[in-house]
Amino acid sequence: MLELGRMNRLVALRDTSVGFFLGDPDGDPADDVLLPNKYVPTTLRLDDEIDVFVYPDHEGRPVATTLTPVIQRGEFAALQVAYVNNTGAFMAWGMEKDLLVPYREQSQPMNVGEWYVVYLYLDKQTNRLVASPRVNRFLDPNVSDLYVGEEVQLLAYEETDLGINVIINNRYKGLVYANEIFRTVHPGDQMVGYIKNIRDDDRVDVSLQKAGYENVEPNAQRILATLKAEGGFLPLTDSSAPDEIYRSLEMSKKTFKKAIGTLYRERKIVLEETGIRLV
Repeated sequence: MLELGRMNRLVALRDTSVGFFLGDPDGDPADDVLLPNKYVPTTLRLDDEIDVFVYPDHEGRPVATTLTPVIQRGEFAALQVAYVNNTGAFMAWGMEKDLLVPYREQSQPMNVGEWYVVYLYLDKQTNRLVASPRVNRFLDPNVSDLYVGEEVQLLAYEETDLGINVIINNRYKGLVYANEIFRTVHPGDQMVGYIKNIRDDDRVDVSLQKAGYENVEPNAQRILATLKAEGGFLPLTDSSAPDEIYRSLEMSKKTFKKAIGTLYRERKIVLEETGIRLV
């Protein structure tokens, strides 16, 4: 069965003057979809399988393309506004025609050239693929599949007074607290994170670093490598400012202190008043 707004693997069933018709050899011919000539690879033959993106055309009929969009139905992504007219904002997404964000989906006017995190869905009234920056209403509140310590994929989408809201695994909402962010993070940035806490109200706290001593060993190795590259000395101590530590090592002050503690106990470094020195 065709999945509108998503990539489909289909079979080349018929070659016509306007292009190949693709579908399931055992399926209903009424479900076959046209791949127009301009998208047909020169190597395509009857009975070949091909991956295509299927979307509704301006009349609502499914059509296939070999172009690969940045975002598919049911996904979130950061896209840039290409132009705005009286219908809404249109965003570049890797297809010939830009993706519509209707005015009804805009909590505030969207500006040409700016980037927004949006969700792609099929509008049942118009049978058209549209995007919405109202991210929160598309996130799954049931976080029972997540567990503390799990490594997850993050997409930052909203800055708040507490920190930055993130989309976890293209499905759930999470929060990275501002005092735990040691590098610049903007809406649209993709990162790896770790589930830090799942609260009683099912809100999820996320960290950009592994918790506890699991994170010490790789960071200890990073400190050793940096020490060697810097001639055996780094002007950093447990009194250094967090942003200074992050600029040099891309780790939090807490992680830095744990890592140098490990290296000191293993007698790989000595702690001096003005920094750490390789033994």
